[in-house]
Amino acid sequence: MSTVTKTLYETDFVEWADHTAELLRQGKFGEVDLEHLVEEVEGLSGSDRSAVSSQLQRMLKHLVKQQIQPQRRGRSWIVSISDALTEIESRIDNSPSLRRFAAEDLEKAYHRAVRDALRETGLQSQKMALGIPEKCPWSIDQLFEADPDTLRWE
Repeated sequence: MSTVTKTLYETDFVEWADHTAELLRQGKFGEVDLEHLVEEVEGLSGSDRSAVSSQLQRMLKHLVKQQIQPQRRGRSWIVSISDALTEIESRIDNSPSLRRFAAEDLEKAYHRAVRDALRETGLQSQKMALGIPEKCPWSIDQLFEADPDTLRWE
């Protein structure tokens, strides 16, 4: 790999990406900035995983809020849950392995969602009294298939 290619990565990412693609098309593998190419490919999968995790957490947060503040349950929370699900499904349609990732990430996302829901509602001090399950009460299949308006942890 030439010093020019490495410098190009540091000064103009788009040009570097175009140049790298051209080198690959031409079969000039010895000239490819392999170190940065590997980093970028790893970053692509990380970006999708992060998006699924974020949307899963958003979905769970609003489900938790519906449980701890049933009097405030409204269309905006249902819409947020549905929008998060749509985003997750869109990613999974393009990369089916992300469903497995979502299932593996469920507990972490649930715990972050509970924390955020309690903060947003100001109910941190009442966590024990609210009966919030320690483990996520829903499976990935339930989250993806059930009507969000009917999901309860009772």
